[in-house]
Parts: sequence; C-alpha cells; structure tokens
Amino acid sequence: MSPEFDRDLADLPPDQRWREWLNRIEAVLFASATPVSRDDLARVVGAGVAIDLLMDDLAASLSMRPYELAQVAGGWVLRTRPAYAPVIRAAADAGGQQLDLNRFDMVVLAAIAYHQPITRDGLKDIFGKDISRDLIGRLHQQNLIATGPRSPRRGAPYTFVTTTHFLLVFGLESLRDLPDAEQLQDAGLGGAAITLPG
Repeated sequence: MSPEFDRDLADLPPDQRWREWLNRIEAVLFASATPVSRDDLARVVGAGVAIDLLMDDLAASLSMRPYELAQVAGGWVLRTRPAYAPVIRAAADAGGQQLDLNRFDMVVLAAIAYHQPITRDGLKDIFGKDISRDLIGRLHQQNLIATGPRSPRRGAPYTFVTTTHFLLVFGLESLRDLPDAEQLQDAGLGGAAITLPG
C-alpha cells in the first residue's frame, strides 16, 4: 500500500467516511476472484472499524442487485444470484465455469469431502471398487481436490483433500457447513457410499 493511502479518512464527515469504506470493500470484492478475508478487508478501512457492520450494510445495499455478498471459504465474495444463471448462460459462453462432473464423480467428491484426508484405498473401501486415476484427475483438474498429507500406512500413499475452490463452488464457509446425511439423501446422494464419520 502506498504511504499516501488514507485508511481512516478523518477529514470526511462520518456518513461520507462510511460510504467510502463501503465503496472500497465493494471494489476489493469485485476485483478478487477468490474469497477476501476479514484481515484483508481491514487494511482498506479505518482502524477499529467493525467489518461485520460494513458487510451487513453492503449486503443490504445489494439487495436489489443481480449479485449478492456471500461468506464462503473463510472470506467474502460477490457472486451472481442463482436466479440469473440461465440468463448468463443464454448470453455468454459461460460453460467453462460449470462443473463437468457426472453423478458418480460427485459421489466420490462427496466421499472425499466427508472422509478427508483419504487415500484411493480408503475410497475403494467405501465403494467396494477401485476409483480410477482418471476420475481423481478430473477432480484435480477442476481444482476441487488436492493432494493431502502422506498416509502413515505402509508405502505412505498420497491422500486427497478438498480445496478452497471446492468451498467456493459449493458456497460453503467451511467444511463444517457440509450437509448432513439426511440432506444428502434428499439430494439423491446418500446411501452406503457416503457414510458420515462420527
């Protein structure tokens, strides 16, 4: 940040200062392709400013807009409201932004999310068959999973974990926000393949 950057805006009246802080936060969120953390947002507003209050005001100001403020993956993002997805697809080639996964890919991804870190052998134990390297590669390619720590088992096989992009795609603030078993069954993804730990 340049030395002349004024975070506190002490020379502005309180209402103008608040409006400028809101504009700064909206600009940062608009420019970011990934969730922006509380600490990052605090760098563009006055010391001691309540970020949560700013975020509440920003969310309220966007209530009539086609995009919304969402808290995901430990930060905030601006995202298009789901109601506008068909409009965007009709107007632009947005296909590259959609997940290219079949139903079984999604079930394997869910198993990784609920049992991470997990090895391919661990997935085999869940599904009763080998999970192909191609399927794992597709999930990697879409940045939904990453290589986790080596397993302490013999041969120290790689494990797989979900990514921050996974949280962003599914609109989760953290893995604690994953749906429970009943919600999965309602979505048609339940059953023996995804037995929740615990």
